[in-house]
Amino acid sequence: MRTEALVAQIREKRSFLCVGLDVDMSKIPSFLLDEPDPIFAFNKAIIDATHDLAVAYKPNIAFFEAYGLKGWESLKKTIDYLNEKCPEVFTIADAKRGDIGNTARMYAKAFFEDLNFDSVTVAPYMGKDSIEPFLEFEDRHTILLALTSNPGAFDFQTLKADGIEIYKHVLKTSTTYTNSEQLMYVVGATKAEYLKEVRKIVPDSFLLVPGVGAQGGSLEEVCKYGLNDQIGLLINSSRGIIYAGTDENFADVAREKALELKLQMEAYM
Repeated sequence: MRTEALVAQIREKRSFLCVGLDVDMSKIPSFLLDEPDPIFAFNKAIIDATHDLAVAYKPNIAFFEAYGLKGWESLKKTIDYLNEKCPEVFTIADAKRGDIGNTARMYAKAFFEDLNFDSVTVAPYMGKDSIEPFLEFEDRHTILLALTSNPGAFDFQTLKADGIEIYKHVLKTSTTYTNSEQLMYVVGATKAEYLKEVRKIVPDSFLLVPGVGAQGGSLEEVCKYGLNDQIGLLINSSRGIIYAGTDENFADVAREKALELKLQMEAYM
């Protein structure tokens, strides 16, 4: 998907909501366990209930890998359903891959060609050798981990090298990579005060922002420092939406939570 199409969808829906699909079999409503594929049944219900409110979906690949071959089959069904049911939405494989050369290229091939995702999250620790193979795929996006929402982010990401925080080195250096215009960045909502500095380096890039809701991030703070002329934000909510309900009406409750967040976003547009 081209960035222009994502921006057009954001403006049409008046939303920059991304729904995270972190499917834990121990948390989904118990009646779904009788389904032939409980994971896909759960995802399908969430997608059906929220696709007019969300501009992106982000399956967390670990929550599928954990169930082996069946999990991968559920992932394939989920991405196929997204591409068929709502082809306008932006799809993110939250895989956090980070190897180099041919290995990176094979990861990219798996998510971009076989599974047909629009984007994939990638760790930058091994440098451009681990990023540029993903950027070779036209109209696909690589979402680089820049400043994450977890407490351990302070272990490395905010340390200084040559007087500059490492996350800033990541941002600045990545803009020199071939096809860097296809880069997006993960910046956690719990680090909203850093967004002003992030925008000085990548003013026009899209930022995927997890951490609003269950992790305590503030939508107001994120919008204050992160919005740009094209909105430039994808605000992800996972647990706060998909696990809001626990019984047969779980999808309706998920929609209520998604609508609540979408209306808050609309106010900032």
